[in-house]
Amino acid sequence: MQRKLLDHAAVSEAIKTVYPRLWRYCLTLTGNHTDAQDLVQAACLRALEKIRQFDPESHFDRWIFTITRRMWLNELRSKSVRQGTGVDPIEEIELIDSSAGPESNILGREVLDGIMALPEAQRMAVLLVYAEGYSYKEASEVLEVPIGTVMSRLSTARVKLASQFTTQEGEG
Repeated sequence: MQRKLLDHAAVSEAIKTVYPRLWRYCLTLTGNHTDAQDLVQAACLRALEKIRQFDPESHFDRWIFTITRRMWLNELRSKSVRQGTGVDPIEEIELIDSSAGPESNILGREVLDGIMALPEAQRMAVLLVYAEGYSYKEASEVLEVPIGTVMSRLSTARVKLASQFTTQEGEG
């Protein structure tokens, strides 16, 4: 049985549909706009190059998210080897446009800061399940870990975030 292949027009349309979510995923992975832009472009290019490996019966968004995650992990590994360092400390990364006025959503920033302060594994699980709306099973496929691991990461992340915001409320 021969598999049906997508043409470049269909791939381009699929990329347009998933692009805002892919951008958000890349921003969460990288922690800064410049690296996120580079990663999203590289992932889109890789998807176009590897489209013959995509099964049209499956989900394009999960496929490209998996490609993106693998590319990011490869980048971290090579960066670690080249520079002897890993990821930038979260405290040094500015994620939200600093030109926004004081009326910007302070609580949203606090939540984002809390999420970005989580270890990468928990941060990815939170993004995929809570921001992207993936089921635990779908997130486990993208992250290539067992479903129980996703559930554990989410549980730990919820506890950390809840304790952080409970502590902040008690201080105010």
